[in-house]
Amino acid sequence: MSDATIDEIWLVALAEAFRGDGELLCHPMGPFPVAAGRLARASFEPDLMLTDTIAYAVTGALPLGTIVGDPTGDEGIVVEGYLPFRTVFDQIWAGRRHVVMGASQIDGHGNQNFAAIGDYRRPKAQLLGLRGAPGNVINHTTSYWIPNQARTFVESVDVVSGPGYDRVAALPEASGRFHEIRRIVTELAAFDFETPERTMRLRSVHPGISLDDVLTATPFELTVPDDVPASRLPTDEELHLIRDVIDPNGIRKAEFR
Repeated sequence: MSDATIDEIWLVALAEAFRGDGELLCHPMGPFPVAAGRLARASFEPDLMLTDTIAYAVTGALPLGTIVGDPTGDEGIVVEGYLPFRTVFDQIWAGRRHVVMGASQIDGHGNQNFAAIGDYRRPKAQLLGLRGAPGNVINHTTSYWIPNQARTFVESVDVVSGPGYDRVAALPEASGRFHEIRRIVTELAAFDFETPERTMRLRSVHPGISLDDVLTATPFELTVPDDVPASRLPTDEELHLIRDVIDPNGIRKAEFR
């Protein structure tokens, strides 16, 4: 019987978003998504290109918090190349990147907001702004890590930072040629957009969570298959990688304590 904790199950569900990507730039944002990307490459997707989250492309299972060039913490780390911010755009425009972002709001079409709450001209709360979200989402694969589903899932976003399938469908065809919202993982379940209408679908429910829990935290119509599987448990090797190699100090947990 597995002794996996719930956050380790979340991590595996997010890592699964990278399955089949091959030689893409895996570019997750934040400690938890970074750990998921590193887990994917260390286990089932060895061709992913990973960075140190700053400017170096590296091989090996880089532990969270490691600084490349620190003589006390880079054993076994090989720098494959220099990848500063200006170079990342070469990957973005060509669709050769898979980013994991967060969201303050997200709706059933995949429209994402982390710019502002309320009317953008006079918001109730000013957040990050649009940042690079429009360019990210329109140009390559995007997934989302949402640690609080009930607070984040909304009927309609106040501001569109990252466009969903309905908005991209209204653009010229070439504009959305690399657009794909691959996966949304929350503390309750995993979701995708693998429906004819490209609306959100329930993919799996995490152990200990009921379908009612998921539906209660979802204010829009959700496609629910007849047979919804449970999110898979980590393998023994994945647990070893998470606990002993990628995040031995539990840095990822600071995000949701």
